[in-house]
Amino acid sequence: MKNILIIDDEEQLRKLLSRIIALEGFSVTEASTIKAATIQLQQQQPEVILCDVRLPDGNGVDFVATVKKAYPGTEIILLTAFGNIPDGVNAMKKGAFDYLVKGNDNDRIIPLLHQAVEQALLNRKNAVKLELTDKYRFETIIGQSKSIQTAINLAKRIAPGDSTVLLLGETGSGKEVFANAIHQSSKRKDQPFIALNCSAFARDLLEGELFGHKAGAFTGATKDKKGLIEMANGGTLFLDEIGELHIDLQAKLLRVLENGQFIKLGDTKVSSADVRIIAATNRDLQTEAGQGRFREDLYYRLNVFSIPLPALRERREDIPALVEVFLQQLAKKNQAPAPTVSAEAMSLLKKYSWKGNIRELKNVLERAFVLQDDQLILPEHLPFEIQQHSVASTAGLSLANVEQQHIRKILQATQWNKTRAAKLLEIGLATLYRKMEEYQISPDLSK
Repeated sequence: MKNILIIDDEEQLRKLLSRIIALEGFSVTEASTIKAATIQLQQQQPEVILCDVRLPDGNGVDFVATVKKAYPGTEIILLTAFGNIPDGVNAMKKGAFDYLVKGNDNDRIIPLLHQAVEQALLNRKNAVKLELTDKYRFETIIGQSKSIQTAINLAKRIAPGDSTVLLLGETGSGKEVFANAIHQSSKRKDQPFIALNCSAFARDLLEGELFGHKAGAFTGATKDKKGLIEMANGGTLFLDEIGELHIDLQAKLLRVLENGQFIKLGDTKVSSADVRIIAATNRDLQTEAGQGRFREDLYYRLNVFSIPLPALRERREDIPALVEVFLQQLAKKNQAPAPTVSAEAMSLLKKYSWKGNIRELKNVLERAFVLQDDQLILPEHLPFEIQQHSVASTAGLSLANVEQQHIRKILQATQWNKTRAAKLLEIGLATLYRKMEEYQISPDLSK
């Protein structure tokens, strides 16, 4: 049964929402304050949180950022009063799934809740990956820049052995691709490669995922379950965002690294597995260890070999090659000719800061692929924040005008499918409707 947490200090409204949601088959828990909600989150990680903006001990918008940092797999829907819509928009910028206006969006509550639950389940599914193909090899890593070639050469030298590897780099810089390539170049290549995003699970759920559990270990544990360490026996376990691992679990992971031993939840006997650990983080673990947030002994055990991966902005000369490969992949996926990129558009792509690195570049190209005409990607097909780097493309245009044109283009390209358009724009459906009303965008006015 999927779990929903309602946070609202208005008891009558909270109880009403609880009854309505429970009738849909969800398990519902309630909290009237942020403090009470935090305790609930530590005990049981819900799929979705419905959170009021104004709470006795804090602000719901700020709480969104806190929750998404600690439990990124959980989705949050903010409850706001009619006059506080900017709070809802701000919450979405901080990671909320969407927002509801109290009294105005009653018909949207249940459909939106189902959408948020579906997304939360997808988040958890994507947090664990079992690779069964050899599609990732060092030869498939794109780039001839000195920084990426240095990383590749070091990884190639490390790959054949069993040494633990620590990959260092920003989010989206290709750490999982490198981990796959190391596995495929090792003697373990015919054994499982399992990837786990440590930040996607609360502490208790993560312990069960890693080490497994016995039947009866906790409520709902009706049968024994293998953990990922046991499933990866003989192969490689990739632990992404290792810096998010709870301090209690760090000690248990250290034991695995030292002698391959672990104890399942609810068990009394010691299990063992022969598994190579590759870890990755975007944090400075040495600093974290010095400040007591990461075990120093685990840091030194993980840091046998560390490989720093460059951010995309540090290897801009590789962007044209990356663009060409990603567009070919999109063309194959959509069974359409691969478009080319105009010189001005390519210039914009090379100048952009790419905070999301390669992952962000892929998303930008996917949207441009949808919007382009005549197999040519122009500056106008790129997000407006990238277009701002070109004086020629934005001369005489305000930020609002650029945004308006971009939203209209996306809607036209998706044949006014607002759900798909919102996904491509990476905004909530409610935000899309609000912007369409603000800019007076409609099919009749689109031409």
